[in-house]
Order: sequence, then C-alpha cells, then structure tokens
Amino acid sequence: MTRADAHREPVEPIPLDRSRGSSTVLRIVLGAQLRRLREARHITLERAGHTIRASHSKVSRMELGRVSFRLRDVADLLTLYGVTDEAERASLLGLVERANQPGWWHNYSDVLPSWFETYVGLEESASVIRNYEVQFVPGLLQSEDYARAVVRLGFPDAPEQEVARRVRLRMARQRLLHAPDPVHLWAVLDEAVLRRPLGGPEVMRGQIDRILRAVELPNVTVQIAPFSIGGHAAAGGPFSLLRFAQPDLPDIVYLEQLTSAVYLEKREEVERYLEVMERLCLAAEPASETPAILTRIRDEL
Repeated sequence: MTRADAHREPVEPIPLDRSRGSSTVLRIVLGAQLRRLREARHITLERAGHTIRASHSKVSRMELGRVSFRLRDVADLLTLYGVTDEAERASLLGLVERANQPGWWHNYSDVLPSWFETYVGLEESASVIRNYEVQFVPGLLQSEDYARAVVRLGFPDAPEQEVARRVRLRMARQRLLHAPDPVHLWAVLDEAVLRRPLGGPEVMRGQIDRILRAVELPNVTVQIAPFSIGGHAAAGGPFSLLRFAQPDLPDIVYLEQLTSAVYLEKREEVERYLEVMERLCLAAEPASETPAILTRIRDEL
C-alpha cells in the first residue's frame, strides 16, 4: 500500500440523474418562473413578501434560487399571481420538493463552503463546461496526488482527515465525466499550469498522465496555450463558463476568488466571456496536438 492509498476514503455510491437536474438548478428554474409570473402581473416584491409573511429581500432570494422553498409560500404566491389552472399549479408545486432535496455533495458540508456549494450544484447539471486555467489543472481533471497537493497549498495547517475529505469531494465530482449523459468539458490550460511541478515532478508526471487518459474520452477537449503566444484576451485570470440543457437557465460565468466566488449571468457579461473564450481557443494549440504536447512536457519534468 502506498502512502497515498493509506489516505483514501472508501468510495460511496453517488447517484447521478443529470436528466432531472440538480436541486441547485431546479431552485433557479423555479425562482425564474415565479419572477416571470410576478412581473407579468406587475406585482412588487414588497407585495409578494407581504403575502408570504416575509421581506421583499426573501422573495428576491427565492427568485434567484438562493434559498429553499416552502410549499405554502409557493402556493400563496401562485394564488397572488393568478395561477388557478390545477395542472400548472401542480407542475410548479411539484418542483418545490425536488428543489429542496439535498444533493450528494451536502455530505461534504464540513469542507464545502456555501459559495462553492452553488458551483458544485450547477456543475452537476451543466451540459457543457468550458474552463480557462492559468495556475491549476481543473478540478474535474486532477489526479488524487495532485489534488492533495493543491489542497495542502490552500490549507497548510489542515489535519490529514480534512485533507482527505477535500480530495474525496474533488474525486467524486469527476464522475460527471463518466455519467450516462456526461458533461462536455472543454479546458484551455496555460502552459504554466503544466510546467509548475506542484507536489513535485513525480506527482506532476502522474497528473499529466491523468490528462492524457481524459482526452481519450469523446466528451473531454483540452487545449494548451503555449508561452509563445505571449499575451492573450484572458489576461484577467481563470474563469469557467457553464451551459445547461434547461431552456429556463442562462449560461453562467464562474469566477473564483480566494474566499468567495462571483456568478455572472447577465447576457452582455456572459457574451463578453464567450468572446474571450473563443479567441483563447483560436490562439491555443489545436486539441489534436494536446497529447504530443503533454507527452513532451511530461518527459521534460
């Protein structure tokens, strides 16, 4: 048994029903539908809040999908908004129970900050995830040893049990790549990501081997942005773009910070990041060259 094996936790089964969407996504979808109904009747947030015995800010958070829903509150809002058709009411009220169901990642709440919990829930239902990274290999492509080195870098004083939990969460997220309806991951990695021997040369060689195996999957695309291209459109830093099959859910841009995250969904903001991503993909080496580039860098380590 290797030292890494000694720190691994048992692998518990995690259900993946991506066709239904995660609870995070369902909350956003239900909230958006409630907002459209309210605005169609020209009802203010204050009046809606009074109806459910809450503040207008509570209604706003409900419409953004950032809080759980109470069945009574949703029923009262539907009545206020003039939704009397029984089939329509039943459909929306049926979403409440599903939207309130905790996801598998709630089992990791001890090591999962609330600002990242939202991302994990969105990631669970995304049909396409596009990443640009300048320092680390994306979490969905990390090997266990590399992930452990990343966690140790961010939490140098954490006990080994906590480190193992954080690594286990990261490995569990990767099941999305192998689901019956897998997410399409398209990552652009700055060459610096691969040249920085995080965890040491041996760990980094193992990490590159992990990426080489991943790009054999039909739903994984990786491009390398070499040093030779100089400056580029994404000089501001790493970001992720998430696209969903659900028509009620817009594309979302995720920007991670040291102790928080920013989620952008306004059309003009998202389109700007889409433009940057497209320019990055054109400037980077084509995906067909990725295996050769990875092999060369691995051999140089």
